[in-house]
Amino acid sequence: MTAAKSSAALPPAFKARAVPPRIGSNYPDPFRAKVAARVKRALGDAVGLRNFGVNLDELAPGAWSALRHWHSRQDDLVYILECRVTLVTDEREQELGSGMAVGFPADRADGHLLVNRDDRPVVYLEVGDRSAGDEVAYPDDDLMVK
Repeated sequence: MTAAKSSAALPPAFKARAVPPRIGSNYPDPFRAKVAARVKRALGDAVGLRNFGVNLDELAPGAWSALRHWHSRQDDLVYILECRVTLVTDEREQELGSGMAVGFPADRADGHLLVNRDDRPVVYLEVGDRSAGDEVAYPDDDLMVK
C-alpha cells in the first residue's frame, strides 16, 4: 500500500474549536446550575470514534466539570491544556496546571470533579472509554446513572 492510499483512509483534520459545543448538562435541577458554564466539544464523535470518547472541555470561572462521581466500568483521563483547575476527590483537593494529567480507573469508588477557582477559563481534554453497562455513582448527591 502506498502512502497516498493509506492516508486517504484517515478522517480529515479539523479545528477542534469548530466542533459544535454542548453547554451545560442534562443533570436534573438543582444540580444543573453547577455545570451550566461548562462547554464540551465531542472531538471523538466528530470523527466517528466508537471505542472511546475525547472531549475538548472549557470551564468558565466558578464552573464545575460535573458533580463528584465515579464510574463502574469506564476509565477517565484528563489532560490540562490551559490555566489551572482544582481536582476534588474523596481524599483531598489538588491544583492541576497546564501539562498535568490525572486518571480515574473504572470501579475505584473515589468520586472526582474539577472546579475552576481561577479568574480565567480552563481548557482540558477529557478521554474515556465507552464500556457497556457502566454505572455512575454520585456520592455527594442522591443520584445514580445506569
